[in-house]
Amino acid sequence: MNYHFFTLKNKKSYSIIKDVIVYPLKVNRDSRGILVEVLKTNFKKIYSPRYKFSQCYYSVTEPQTARDKDRWHYHPAKQIDRFVVIKGDIVVALYDWRQNSSTYGILNLFKMGESQGDHGQYTLLIPQNVLHCFKVVGKKEAILLNFPNTLYDFTEEGRLPFQKVKFSDGSFFGWSKVDQALKNK
Repeated sequence: MNYHFFTLKNKKSYSIIKDVIVYPLKVNRDSRGILVEVLKTNFKKIYSPRYKFSQCYYSVTEPQTARDKDRWHYHPAKQIDRFVVIKGDIVVALYDWRQNSSTYGILNLFKMGESQGDHGQYTLLIPQNVLHCFKVVGKKEAILLNFPNTLYDFTEEGRLPFQKVKFSDGSFFGWSKVDQALKNK
């Protein structure tokens, strides 16, 4: 499988998994620094009765570290995630394993973070039951914010080893393949 990365610059030529939403953010920059509005009730594409807000948390992850180094993460029935990277750089991998989805079998790789510049900042909405994981790909730690639509419920969280999900060509996902694809860019 070929590994291609989504950025806001190539969004028109990139096939995104059904129900995944990329919501561009505006970076307001002046001599004092920046201000970025990340989630507002009038951001209708990513905030609505369907995409309500229940909590916010952030994670700090060390350079070259995968939060899920050998397995996918998913929420089978309730939780929808909204990721924003406020420091550092990550790649978020999404795989559509929903058999009734029109994008079943598609892998998406999203570059998120500082290296995307002011015009490359976005919120990534990850639908229920879409496999996902992320890795810090920069030389410094990354801070990821998440605004899920439900309160944390350990019974609504699944993990699945990468080797349990084969792509149509018989291969499976691995961070070493992402690293190689990034080096070849």
